[in-house]
Amino acid sequence: MFYLIFAIFISFSFVIAAENNCLKCHNGIENIRDPNSEMMKEIFHVAKEAGYPGNDCIVCHGGNPSATTKEEAHKGTIRAFVDGIKTEHGVIKGPQNFYPDPGSPWINKYTCGMCHKTQVMTQYTSLMFTEAGKIQGSLWGFGGLEGYQHKIGNYNVHTLDIHKVLGTETYKKYMQEIKKAEPQVYPISMKALPPAPTAEEVEKNPQLAVYTYLRQECLRCHTGVRGRQKRGDYRGMGCSACHIPYSNEGFYEGNDPTIPKNERGHLLVHEIQGTREAKVKVHGITYSGIPVETCTTCHDRGKRIGVSYQGLMETAYKSPFLEDGSDQPKLHTKHYLHLHADIHMRKGMLCQDCHTSIDVHSDGILAGTTLAPVEVECQDCHGTPDKYPWELPLGYGDEVKGEVPAEGKPRGVADTLLDYMKQGTEYPKEDGYILTARGNPFGNVVRKGNDVIVHTAGGKDLKLEPLKKLKEEGKLNDEAMVAMVHVKAHIDKMECYACHATWAPQCYGCHIKIDYSKGIKHPDWIAMGNDRTPDGLTADARGEYKKHLIDGNIVETRSYLRWENPPLAVNGEHRISPAIPGCQTTVTVIGKDGKPLLLNHIFKIPNVEGAGKDGQLAIDISPVQPHTIQKEARKCESCHTNPVAMGYGIEEGKLYADPSKPYIVDLMTADGKVIPKIYKTQINSIPNLKYDWSRFVSEKGQQLQTVGHHFSGSRPLNNEERAKLDRRGVCLSCHQTMPNKDLAVSLMVHVKEYAGIKIDREKHNSILHKLVLLGAWVQVLGVAGGVSLLIGGIFWYKRRKNKR
Repeated sequence: MFYLIFAIFISFSFVIAAENNCLKCHNGIENIRDPNSEMMKEIFHVAKEAGYPGNDCIVCHGGNPSATTKEEAHKGTIRAFVDGIKTEHGVIKGPQNFYPDPGSPWINKYTCGMCHKTQVMTQYTSLMFTEAGKIQGSLWGFGGLEGYQHKIGNYNVHTLDIHKVLGTETYKKYMQEIKKAEPQVYPISMKALPPAPTAEEVEKNPQLAVYTYLRQECLRCHTGVRGRQKRGDYRGMGCSACHIPYSNEGFYEGNDPTIPKNERGHLLVHEIQGTREAKVKVHGITYSGIPVETCTTCHDRGKRIGVSYQGLMETAYKSPFLEDGSDQPKLHTKHYLHLHADIHMRKGMLCQDCHTSIDVHSDGILAGTTLAPVEVECQDCHGTPDKYPWELPLGYGDEVKGEVPAEGKPRGVADTLLDYMKQGTEYPKEDGYILTARGNPFGNVVRKGNDVIVHTAGGKDLKLEPLKKLKEEGKLNDEAMVAMVHVKAHIDKMECYACHATWAPQCYGCHIKIDYSKGIKHPDWIAMGNDRTPDGLTADARGEYKKHLIDGNIVETRSYLRWENPPLAVNGEHRISPAIPGCQTTVTVIGKDGKPLLLNHIFKIPNVEGAGKDGQLAIDISPVQPHTIQKEARKCESCHTNPVAMGYGIEEGKLYADPSKPYIVDLMTADGKVIPKIYKTQINSIPNLKYDWSRFVSEKGQQLQTVGHHFSGSRPLNNEERAKLDRRGVCLSCHQTMPNKDLAVSLMVHVKEYAGIKIDREKHNSILHKLVLLGAWVQVLGVAGGVSLLIGGIFWYKRRKNKR
């Protein structure tokens, strides 16, 4: 009888477990993945091994699946998970608690890490977690407190042992070489950011205000917290920040009755977005991949590469008005203009279609700035006019180690993928997987004959014809032939996007005011990340912002915005690149008594960036990949006749009045004396700034402000490079009357067009050569003829006179 009762009890327990008690409350919630997907089959396997068949919820969320109340269900441990379960990924240890957000980096080793161990293992060395570049950049703007070193992150973290680093052996060897070349960018470890100062500490040393600035403003985007909950900024944390969809409005639009639909801050639907196989279904729409706007949740300030990729350029204006006549709404707390989006986006490519898992999740090596972990180059897919991508040597386009274009044997293609890459969509290799500049296979980009096939996460299979094939088949137009084939230095010394990124956001003059006088306090994002409960929720995720308020109220503004024709500089790969104001920091600190401790102050850093003991201005022009690529490149004149491109500034800086002097606007005498006794300064002085923000090198080669403070190779164009670039007046000497202001030239142009003659570099040079020779001979013969005529005239005159 006992055994019968026990068997009935066990059977009843099995039925309860199989029913998935979680769905008694969450009935209607979306499947996190398609039940027929390999991922979901594995989840059901784990649930069964844990003793709760059919309950997929507990595999990620944990909790107590046998509970009958919400309070009991959302707590407790599952012993089977703690002891470990055998799966195809090895022995895993699962939930030990209830996890509202399983993607949280503080607990995801028990959730996502059960199957995706490698990505979870490297997450702490990712820039998305450390934000080391932001920290070093801000410290530079406040006087270079850490110099060129990138040894401070959001939290204490250490580079992984080389044997745990992800990537091929070729890749690992390559990374060790560039780490030796730029050790300040690839530190062994990072220590946690110092605490925020009190108002009293700032009185003694105003530079400490930078830690208030960082903790309140700059570091809200890291994956250790959920970030600012405003329109366009809603997201999860850790893995959930990217792999769970959140709309810009932050409303839940699924079918779980327990999740409020009128409250912001919730996921769009309870489904995972990621690879092509991970299909998300909502409102009759099925999509795959991670939408660009998910990435833009964070990548909307600083270099602004996310919004720029979408064609969004920040503006101070609220127009055009909406259907009801209201203002354009703020997105990421900004208003926008809509310029041309990047051509890759217009082709249907998502961020993840170029950027690899290592770019995003990290390989386990600490990196201090965005250029440091990114392993892809334009040439990896497009090649050069002389070489297909597989014919290029390792490191081509990624010359961190030196100024000479990389040389060596062809890199070839890969026959297999790394194991962790096989967990996503595995595409047919065709003739081999394309290799990145650093030696890892692309999982979604393959060679097929002399074409490149890009398999997008969104479901497209794009055929790309490399430059060499286009040249061989005569598909490059005249401009492309001149720019890429006839002027080989463009390919060898410049980034492709130096020409093909036709615009870039340029925010000149970053004016920061940190005010400790009004007793206003704001949340500290790093302190909230450090305050976390066993369920992985940080203070901000629990809504406990008031627990971590720190002194200071921050206001940011700027001098002016531009977007057209960005200047050129040399980046950390020793290639000429577009550049934008990285952070031209002008610091104002108001003490607790309301008096300025620093006012419109630009720090100077001695003995760096071409300066002596007086110091270089700590306002930065930063080389950048703007992510605004267009098929039609910038016009030659936009660089070769433009002082902005050379670093001389907008109109050579001649339009901007001396900013080091205050400007008063009121009734004045003819000689400039202010008439009223009661007046205000209209535009106050910035004492250390003597010229336009956009001017960073003089015509004689003197560097006027910081140009890149991460990599040692970053700098303005040198005298030789600027001399080659500067062609002002050269073209105009001929083309001011061409093609329609001179009859003879116009006739030649028409003959050229009707005869189908192509004017390439050789033809152009031939014409110029002939013109020079013809001009020289005309002048020589003209002079000789003139002299002969003069002598003849004299002789004729004398002869006639003698006859008289």
